[in-house]
Amino acid sequence: MASRPQELLQLLTRAERLCVRRLQCVLDEFDCSVEAWRVLALLSDGQGHHMTAIADCAFLPAPSLTKLMDQLVEQNLVYRRNDPADRRRILAQLTPRGQRYWQRIDRQVRADWAELTPLLGQEDGKQLRTLLAGLAGAVDGTASNRGGRGSQQVVR
Repeated sequence: MASRPQELLQLLTRAERLCVRRLQCVLDEFDCSVEAWRVLALLSDGQGHHMTAIADCAFLPAPSLTKLMDQLVEQNLVYRRNDPADRRRILAQLTPRGQRYWQRIDRQVRADWAELTPLLGQEDGKQLRTLLAGLAGAVDGTASNRGGRGSQQVVR
């Protein structure tokens, strides 16, 4: 791990921004935002998801998600329905048009990212995913232990 927290955060931020920039170049061909891509990716499993899960996946606050979902519904990519298990909750799913749209986007994104595999290597890529998932879980776990706040008292 980087010797100072800011070094690790700098590396993570730089990598994330470069990856998102690369992804957005592909998504621009489809007039799709990264946030919409995240929503479509989650909904592509055909299961239907609650707004809370979608907001978490897209890293969006509720008002921004509502606006995005309204746009996706207006474009006939997503539809909303009441959850049969809890009529107070809403489930979102892809429409058939949304499924076809997602498949075209996903094919292009996968083709673009396949170019990176030889650069990073398949094993290093797997290890990177494992390490990042572990880091996210550890940080999320410590935030949960502090009552969900992102601050921590400094202990020396």
